Amino acid sequence: MRCSENAKKILPKKTQIFGKIYLLPPSLHCKPTLTMSEEHMIKPESIAPSKDTSEWPLLLKNYDKLLVRSGHYTPIPAGSSPLKRDLKSYISSGVINLDKPSNPSSHEVVAWIKRILRVEKTGHSGTLDPKVTGCLIVCIDRATRLVKSQQGAGKEYVCIVRLHEELEDAKEMGRALENLTGALFQRPPLISAVKRQLRVRTIYDSNLIEFDNKRGLGVFWASCEAGTYMRTLCVHLGMLLSVGGHMQELRRVRSGAMGENDNMVTLHDVMDAQYVYDNTRDESYLRKIIQPLETLLVGYKRVVVKDSAVNSVCYGAKLMIPGLLRYEEGIELYDEVVLMTTKGEAIAIGIAQMTTVDLQSCDHGVVAKVKRCIMERDTYPRRWGLGPVAQKKKQMKADGKLDKFGRANENTPETWKQEYKDHAEQPAPAIPESKLVAPEVQLPKKTESEVKTEDSDKVTKEEKEEKKEKKEKKDKKEKKEKKEKKEKKEKKRKADDDEESDKKKKSKK
Repeated sequence: MRCSENAKKILPKKTQIFGKIYLLPPSLHCKPTLTMSEEHMIKPESIAPSKDTSEWPLLLKNYDKLLVRSGHYTPIPAGSSPLKRDLKSYISSGVINLDKPSNPSSHEVVAWIKRILRVEKTGHSGTLDPKVTGCLIVCIDRATRLVKSQQGAGKEYVCIVRLHEELEDAKEMGRALENLTGALFQRPPLISAVKRQLRVRTIYDSNLIEFDNKRGLGVFWASCEAGTYMRTLCVHLGMLLSVGGHMQELRRVRSGAMGENDNMVTLHDVMDAQYVYDNTRDESYLRKIIQPLETLLVGYKRVVVKDSAVNSVCYGAKLMIPGLLRYEEGIELYDEVVLMTTKGEAIAIGIAQMTTVDLQSCDHGVVAKVKRCIMERDTYPRRWGLGPVAQKKKQMKADGKLDKFGRANENTPETWKQEYKDHAEQPAPAIPESKLVAPEVQLPKKTESEVKTEDSDKVTKEEKEEKKEKKEKKDKKEKKEKKEKKEKKEKKRKADDDEESDKKKKSKK
């Protein structure tokens, strides 16, 4: 029934407005049809983030600013925050920002740390000459997987250069240093750790700190590519100023992700920390000097992985869309990214297969390929191979009904051969014959010279094959002769031993 029809049956209603009673017509007290009101509108809201993550440590810093793919996942109690690992795993996945002393080589220093901390493996982020001091990142056990990435990272130095003569104008020094920026040709010095061959290295930036013209001493700072020899740069500086020069002293102030101000420690600190732990069982000093490996990965773009997908990534699987939780802005194709857990642990360094835009829009596909796995396998439990078929297959392997690779053998039941389909062994789909036949290409006619060269090539090939056969025969013959000689020697030795034993027996009698 319409509103107007209902109004005929309804009597006039009384209403009071400003103390006076009025009679309302029936049309005004019927319910109106639904219209847009404030109740049916989405109002703007100011929702503050649940947690301030700007003070969170390492990879979890500004976690709330990451773009969200999904908020749904099942937390697994395995694993722990990098700073809350037990001491053994904390040391075995730690890095030390060491202030290398003068005189010992980098390899010596690393070997000493290995002996002090009683660990299996140590590595460092780029060799320093014995007389050079400064920043040397020492990686322990699991963290040695990051050595290569740190060796290739940029370095910063503070260098003292000595000029052999006084300059006419002190400003020439600054100009010459400016000229020596960008890509430069370098040949390593006579005493160097690498092959002495001409190579190109880039000086990104340099700055003259101080220069004493009378004494011929200059102090400058330089940021450069890995593998740049500052000793060679000082020689080039002297040549450019036409007075000659050499390096007096050198200190590395930054190596890759760590600098002088990033919790730098000495060898004495390492020894003291280990002594304190051995005698008092106090871990605090060791935990202070050793930092988790995640400190080296702070500069990478982050991709957060679900707990259920962690172990499969550790086994080398590609990270797919279903295993993605959050990701960073500005990821480009083939960028190096760090795959991390929800607890802030680094799983692996991966190569992005999608951009940030693709990650927002795609519902399937490969997010990243693993370049270098960092986490130990089975830190998180396996989430595959737990189905009924997989369990049955495992049992059959144990019973000897399948070989160790899960393939059928003489004991395999016929039912299993018929029912089980191994997708890895399935042949590729057949390609139609039309696609297999290539179109005939008319080759240009060969000249007499080309024919002759081909014939000569055939002859040379035949000669090579003959030589190869002769060589093989010769080798076989030599081996046979050697074997015969060896056997003769052994027989002779045995005969001598028997004679000696007979003589001893006779002498005893």
